[in-house]
Parts: sequence; C-alpha cells; structure tokens
Amino acid sequence: MNRDQAFEFLDRTARGIAEMFGSSCETLVHDMGVPTHPILSIYNGHVSGREVGSTMDIMGIGLALDEQAATTDQVNLAATTPDGRQTKSSTFHMIGEDYNLALGINFDYTSLVFANRILVDLMSAQSDLQSALWQEGDSRQLADLFEQCLTSLGKPVEALTKRDRTRLVAMLEQRNAFSYRKSVPYVAKHLGVSRYTIYKYLGEISGSAGEE
Repeated sequence: MNRDQAFEFLDRTARGIAEMFGSSCETLVHDMGVPTHPILSIYNGHVSGREVGSTMDIMGIGLALDEQAATTDQVNLAATTPDGRQTKSSTFHMIGEDYNLALGINFDYTSLVFANRILVDLMSAQSDLQSALWQEGDSRQLADLFEQCLTSLGKPVEALTKRDRTRLVAMLEQRNAFSYRKSVPYVAKHLGVSRYTIYKYLGEISGSAGEE
C-alpha cells in the first residue's frame, strides 16, 4: 500500500465514523511524518475548531511531537479542548515505507456530563415512601423483636461478641426488623455500636447469602 492508498483508506474511515457517531464525533487524518503533524482531512472540525492544514492538537497545543508519540497508538484518553469541551481521544497509526499517517477520533461528551447531572437530580429523593408512612407503633414492635432475638442468644448485650452481634442482626434482618422506622439507629444504640457498624454487619450478611 502506497501513501495515496493509505490516505484514501484512512480518510474514508474517518468520514464513515463521523457520519455514524454524529456531530459530536470529530475524525481526522494527520501526517505524522511531519513533526508538527498537520491535518490532511477532518470531519466535524467544529468540535476542536480545527481545519485542514492545522498543526494544533485537540487541546490547542501546537508543539512538535516526540518520536514515540509520533508512532505509538493512543487509545481512549481524556482531553479538554481550548473552549472547555470534554472529549475522549484516540489516535491510530498507519506506517509504511514512505509515510506515517494517523487516524484521530475525538468524541465530545460534554453534553452527556450535563445530562447525567440532570438524571442524578431527577432520581434523587429525600426519603422513601415506606419511611414516610411508618407509624410510631413500629418502635414497640421493633423493641419486641430486638428482645426476642437477644433472648435467643442467651447473653446480655454487654457480653456479646462481634459474632454474636452479627448473628443478632441477621436474625433481625430475617424478621424484617429493618423495615421499621429508624431501625438502624435503634439497633446500633442498644448494641452499643455505631450505625456504620450495623450497615457493615448487614453488608456482610448480604455477601454471605450471595455466596450460598
């Protein structure tokens, strides 16, 4: 394959990728045989503001590349354009006897970042409906369940080991005790541990169940 054939293939590929992924995807062909790696063809150049002949890279830097960068593929790297667009950038080289060309692909995902923030806001909630509907009588039921589970262990709270506490939390979980309002703070207080510790026990219990 000579230089013209290599360029024709890369240019055709660049055009096809740009059409396939739309206006947020900039594709171009560089002449990497020249230290300033000028652009030979470009599609959706509005992403970086470049055009044919430009020697600027996606970040707006016009420095010559070192030898390794001029011959090594760079895949899925983050880059920010001069006007603040967030992109993912890849460069693929095609090197022959008398040419060193490269296909560049730069995908602008800035709009996806904003969309994600909106989705996170839309999906966030202060609490769940079940919590809002719990009645105060639940605290009495929770206390009864706690006492029943503690009695089954046959030890006072101050004599419980970590293993005992984990077993007690497992028994409470099996009896749906943690569906009651403020159940975690209640159990943590009466076991003399932190809320984090109760959540940790629950995580360990869940993990053990998943391995069975």
